[in-house]
Amino acid sequence: MDENRQQTTTSASLPAHARLPINHCNLPSVILGSLTFQHHPTPLRLDGVEQLHAALFESLDPVADADTRAGHFMDYMRSGFLLDNLDEAGFDEQKRGIKRGKADYLRTLRGWLFDADGKEAAVLKSWVESRFGLLPLNHRGPLGVGAEDNYHAYLSARAKGLYNTNALESQLDLLYSYCQYEVTRQYPSEHHVTLYRGINRIDEHEILHQPAKDVYILTLNNINSFSSNRERADEFGDYILEVKIPLTKLLYFPGLLPNALKGEEEYLVIGGVYEVKVSLL
Repeated sequence: MDENRQQTTTSASLPAHARLPINHCNLPSVILGSLTFQHHPTPLRLDGVEQLHAALFESLDPVADADTRAGHFMDYMRSGFLLDNLDEAGFDEQKRGIKRGKADYLRTLRGWLFDADGKEAAVLKSWVESRFGLLPLNHRGPLGVGAEDNYHAYLSARAKGLYNTNALESQLDLLYSYCQYEVTRQYPSEHHVTLYRGINRIDEHEILHQPAKDVYILTLNNINSFSSNRERADEFGDYILEVKIPLTKLLYFPGLLPNALKGEEEYLVIGGVYEVKVSLL
């Protein structure tokens, strides 16, 4: 079994190497990344985002249809971040070099869904690190002590993904806040959703505790893909993680942007310490 496993229940808090002391959220990383938070979640709010974009959320309040609200949100993103008028945002198609003007929040989501270790994935992991204070643990390999080459490759991918973009991290801020707005509208009495993730080896994760034969307390990467369909999850590994995910840790769920990401059934889940049930196929 994994040499990193700790055998005390008191150790099931977010390890120091997986978090930053500061973030841009209403709760510190040591709290929002903890096992206690998984069991007893509270709303997470990014600093100033709801206040800055109050007009958007006020305009959505009277709209009953979720698809219509999604359309209003995407219109707001296009106008607020000049996504259809990149020249007004300072982009010059005549200049040589890397052209990244179209690297917006939608392309970042699509990039993640295509390759969870690509440059778009590095951007998302960097965004979670900055906003929530949760450090990435894996990007094309472990990022911990002794993995300096992997970490430098991650930093390079992050820089390439963010270079010459139009406030991409601010776009992701608003995407998260909109996702949470929709969670409260569509699931007003719910706090968790049961999701599944396929993995090849349980000891690929840092195991903090094993309270039962098929139950583990482990640290997940700072952002992860999950599915609500167990059969779909088993396509990605021999072991299936079954996890009760706090709705407040969703960055994206299927149907959030129905006309932009059709057919995408993955949930994007912010990481931390989680209690998971593990089963074999």
